[in-house]
Amino acid sequence: MNTNELLSVLPVKTIIGTVPETVTDLAVDSRAVQDGGAFVCLKGYTVNGHQFVNNALLSGARLIIASEPITVDEERTAVVYVEDSLKAIQLLASKFYGYPSKRMKMIGVTGTNGKTSVGNIIHDMLRQTGEKTAVSGTIGFKLNDILYETENTTTDVLTTQQMISQAANEGCQSMTMEVSSHGLIEGRLAGTEFDIAIFTNLTHDHLDYHKTMENYSAAKALLFAHLGQQLDQQKYAIVNADDPWSSKMTEVTSYPVLTYGIRVKAAFQATSIEMFPDRTKFVLLAPDGTYPVTMPLIGEFNVYNALAAVAALYAKGMTVEEILPLLANISTVKGRLEKVETSLPLTIFIDYAHSPDAIEKAIATVEPLKKDGKRLLFLIGTGGNRDRLKRPVMGEKAAAADYVVFTTDDPRDEPYESIVSELSASMPHDQYACIGDREEAVRHTIEMANEGDIIIFAGKGHENYQIIGHTKYPHSDAEIALDEARKKFGGTSVNS
Repeated sequence: MNTNELLSVLPVKTIIGTVPETVTDLAVDSRAVQDGGAFVCLKGYTVNGHQFVNNALLSGARLIIASEPITVDEERTAVVYVEDSLKAIQLLASKFYGYPSKRMKMIGVTGTNGKTSVGNIIHDMLRQTGEKTAVSGTIGFKLNDILYETENTTTDVLTTQQMISQAANEGCQSMTMEVSSHGLIEGRLAGTEFDIAIFTNLTHDHLDYHKTMENYSAAKALLFAHLGQQLDQQKYAIVNADDPWSSKMTEVTSYPVLTYGIRVKAAFQATSIEMFPDRTKFVLLAPDGTYPVTMPLIGEFNVYNALAAVAALYAKGMTVEEILPLLANISTVKGRLEKVETSLPLTIFIDYAHSPDAIEKAIATVEPLKKDGKRLLFLIGTGGNRDRLKRPVMGEKAAAADYVVFTTDDPRDEPYESIVSELSASMPHDQYACIGDREEAVRHTIEMANEGDIIIFAGKGHENYQIIGHTKYPHSDAEIALDEARKKFGGTSVNS
């Protein structure tokens, strides 16, 4: 890209050295710099990019964006000094990739729980129509049918623009993005223009970061503000009518609002809900009629997720009659109350629940599946160095199970004892164990199970690792559980 054109988006800057005619690439990690590229020095919580300028130069950087003094060979490299390099990369990233979100229908999904499920249900249904589409979030970046690993639910601003650009260049007509409160506050969506914004719910989570629920809701509402004010464009806000925080989302947008829900009247309302071990049935009251619905997802929370997805496709221009056959054929979402297929005499679910509300809903969904005299065993952990206020509330919700195992998700630098003692602080009964080592905790859960019992391993979901200290170690709840179950019950198993 022409360097002067790229730099035109930076209104205040000081340029020193010889500016290259073109820039081949942008990078914020010195290890990712390409020959002829630009390196933006970011100051993070633990790393300062200004300390890695020499590495970037050795990799071929010819343009450095900095907010602190650095030394370079001015005949070979130009330095652009700005007041805030984070703001600079927010402006540069979307400019470099040509504002790719304008080339597709962009759907953003925010809320405490359900983002992954809603995003993947939308992606699945659109793929069934033959549409080229992408989805990004906690599970990763899925472009059509190929999954790429990502670091965060909402990636950094440069990676975000790279993903959207790749999707657009490969012919995608739409892209659905999980949008986290952290990502909104930290500007990771800068330059991304959304056409449809979806709000799922707001419950206790991330208060170590946001401090109050009011701040948390304000962060989520930024997605709806991102819709803009160009009312000649066809855009929609979609909100959960049953969640009282929805009003905060609709207050900040002038675009039409589509509601969904179960308990109060909504544009898309589910009634007469029937739960089965392998499917859910309900009657959909929609703007253009009443329809019977059957879907291969279980639980009331998945009814909400399905309603949000149906509303999104309706906003995109499809009729309800076109949408519902797609919903009937969707796949279960990986790690979201996902049943592990096994011939062993246990029913095992893997779930991502890591908030009090998600724990409560997971248990409420599975509890009716218990057979006479059988139990529900629930393993729950939480991350180290994260929101400690929710831990006793999580434990209290987990107490609805017959037997609870408290452990860790990603302990990081926090001692096991600190995490599990706070999780178990509000337990009203003594049918529980505290085991900080997650592998040991999973094995213990199987040891405590009897034939016919149901087990939910919660907190990790699709993740196949644990972060201990600063290192990722391989870890799979399902693999460990099946290995231990084979030892206990004998025979073989089939892992999904």
